[in-house]
Amino acid sequence: MRSVRAIPLVLAIFMLGTPVALAGEGALGWLSGDWYLTVGATGMVAPNFEGGKKYLLGAQPIISLGKAGPAARFTSRNDNISLALIDDGSVRAGLTGKFLFFRDSDDELKGLDPVRWGGEAGGFFEFYPLDWLRARAELRHGIRAHNGFVADIAADAFYDVTPNVRISGGPRVSFASSGYFDAYYGVNAQEAVASGLSEYHPGGGVKSTGVGGAVTWKVTEPMTASLFGEYSRLMGPAADSSLVRERGDRNQFTVGVSTTYRFDFSM
Repeated sequence: MRSVRAIPLVLAIFMLGTPVALAGEGALGWLSGDWYLTVGATGMVAPNFEGGKKYLLGAQPIISLGKAGPAARFTSRNDNISLALIDDGSVRAGLTGKFLFFRDSDDELKGLDPVRWGGEAGGFFEFYPLDWLRARAELRHGIRAHNGFVADIAADAFYDVTPNVRISGGPRVSFASSGYFDAYYGVNAQEAVASGLSEYHPGGGVKSTGVGGAVTWKVTEPMTASLFGEYSRLMGPAADSSLVRERGDRNQFTVGVSTTYRFDFSM
């Protein structure tokens, strides 16, 4: 994938440009001013592993940090941990990260090498092509759990039913490189013998396409709660994996609730 090979150069340029943005007036430079920290949690019912057909109850954190500016017109529980370096209300960009949990080798995964816990780090960019539509893209590289790249693109239309209740939804698409697919969907010769699955060596490509929606309630000025649902269909190297074809399901559903609280502070 030629575009994937160009990703390290893009990230390097972005990171080298960051010190310029950090330079400014005052003892703390760019760090001076008003900031916000949004924290929360999500409880959800989701597949027991990526590509699995059994469902379990799980949880994950929600964290977002940035300089205070115009109030964000839209946020989604799909947004990973974010640090906004640019935020003017219509365009927001910066650093992003994601926690990845340990995947053991029980049940359907017996015989496969465990996937270590780790994370992903990279950048994000979002903008509003229309007043009621937000588009966001994230590009992340694996840390410890895998050594590939993952790109997520989503668009969400949103409408305020009341001043405190909002409905939203839209399409999602994900891409990944071979390093990611090998960790989560690959089956080498030794694993094939131990697990009984067919040997499989994936390349890179489209990971999934789908759609998601949510109903969000503004409980108080800093606190929100939401009910959400997501559907994705595995594509390309993920769908072709023997793990999915022989023991899993291409169709992945997630439903759950989340809540967040925003803290404002100054530096």
